Amino acid sequence: MNIPLAERIRPKTLDDYISQQHLIGEKGALTEHIKRGVIPSLILWGPPGIGKTTLATIIANESKRPFYTLSAINSGVKDVRDVIEKAKQSGGLFTTKNPILFIDEIHRFSKSQQDSLLGAVEKGWVTLIGATTENPSFEVIPALLSRCQVYILNSFEKDDLIALLQRAINEDEFISKKNITLKETEALLQLSGGDARKLLNIFELIVNSEDEPINITNDLVISKVQKNTVRYDKTGEQHYDIISAFIKSIRGSDPNGAVYWLARMIEGGEDVKFIARRLVIAASEDIGNANPTALILATNTFQAVSVIGNPESRIILSQCAVYLANSPKSNASYAAIGSAQQLVRDTGDLSVPLHLRNAPTKLMKDLDYGKNYKYAHTFDENFVTQEFLPEEIAGTQLYNPGNNARENSFRDVLKKRWKDKYDY
Repeated sequence: MNIPLAERIRPKTLDDYISQQHLIGEKGALTEHIKRGVIPSLILWGPPGIGKTTLATIIANESKRPFYTLSAINSGVKDVRDVIEKAKQSGGLFTTKNPILFIDEIHRFSKSQQDSLLGAVEKGWVTLIGATTENPSFEVIPALLSRCQVYILNSFEKDDLIALLQRAINEDEFISKKNITLKETEALLQLSGGDARKLLNIFELIVNSEDEPINITNDLVISKVQKNTVRYDKTGEQHYDIISAFIKSIRGSDPNGAVYWLARMIEGGEDVKFIARRLVIAASEDIGNANPTALILATNTFQAVSVIGNPESRIILSQCAVYLANSPKSNASYAAIGSAQQLVRDTGDLSVPLHLRNAPTKLMKDLDYGKNYKYAHTFDENFVTQEFLPEEIAGTQLYNPGNNARENSFRDVLKKRWKDKYDY
């Protein structure tokens, strides 16, 4: 029994696939593509152990296409070209049976390696499916990214992970023969960190080390699993836990915590650009207009560490982290775009009001495009009251200024301008 449990119970069909219903459910973004067998080149983005490789394999099986796979960790340009040549020979150009080339951890490919994929994707020799744990906007070259659809895989819910354990108990050739009772699952779920592969590996370790009957309890799991909490795993749970602690220290205005977790990442060999990107995000999400300079400093930090590299980047990162931790905080802009996106999802594609539409042609002018639009610069203080939202949601307030000096000044201006329309 050398094959790991996670591999033995890997789903073979969409019906067996747990989670990601926003992609493969009845109305999922990928469902219709898979049913028709017309698969676009795509990037699957999400944390480790949530089924990216499994989904790619299922897509290939369901669409009855040849399937080639490479890992960016141990593949070079020559390997890419060799696979592309095989793919060209096994499929017809621009047919629904074009081979699928799956590249795991595509974010680890260099620019030249990614460049080597462009021609094959563009000419239809292969359909590319890439898997990445990192934001493809940063890690995939623009030319390749523009030729792919990006789909985000969500972390497993608690019920999904328990369902995986039950599947192992009920269906696995070896595990199902044992007398196993899942009495408690909290420790299993906590130690796995949402990674299904890690969850099943821990579960198998415990089951194989116990005599029957086996009662899975939190105490049993903790006693059997030796977890080194100091080690920093750049590709696993520690990677996500420590960056989370780092950002939360900044959000909580604690420069001591921020510098400590920064040191943990630096000592663990974390990519300095990964840290810098998170600082840029934090500067906007958690500080925003309470101190707009934070975003400027964070952006300059990203540019600086991209040029400087190690070991000096640690100084630049520390300066930025301390500055962000000491800055006033506001998530008002973050909350505003979240509310606006939810409103768009709830109300659909509402028509742009006629007075806000551009009228470059006579026909459009005859149809009242732009009619009654008030040009703000022709009014006192460059402002005039008018409606900028579709009629169906007119008067909806999406932005609420944060309670800090700068945004309180925003609030004063907004109250004066919109006192009869919004509640600032």
